[in-house]
Amino acid sequence: QVQLVESGGRLVQAGDSLRLSCIASGRTFSGYAMGWFRQAPGNEREFVGAISWIQGRTYYANSVKGRFTISRDNAKNSLYLQINNVKPEDTALYYCAASDERATASPNDYHSWGRGTQVTVSS
Repeated sequence: QVQLVESGGRLVQAGDSLRLSCIASGRTFSGYAMGWFRQAPGNEREFVGAISWIQGRTYYANSVKGRFTISRDNAKNSLYLQINNVKPEDTALYYCAASDERATASPNDYHSWGRGTQVTVSS
């Protein structure tokens, strides 16, 4: 399996931008569809977005469309999540995950997860 480590989370103010990173090790990063999820205290894990392996096609939750951008650099075994105009409701622990299947919104389709990076947005 692939090991995933997220970074880049921090305390930001509403309206700021930040970029989260996810570094993969172990098995080759290539061939996996990758996803970002988040979980706020008391809430279930929520799909944020995903990116396919072959065409790099991206998919986003409606709540983040237009503000979040997913990208990947397969040569660097890296996945990124650019967050613009952050809002207090974006406060959560953000996870990256890898899937052998297609990029989907279901956490059950992802077999490898990082431990998360905390994003906290002050208003």
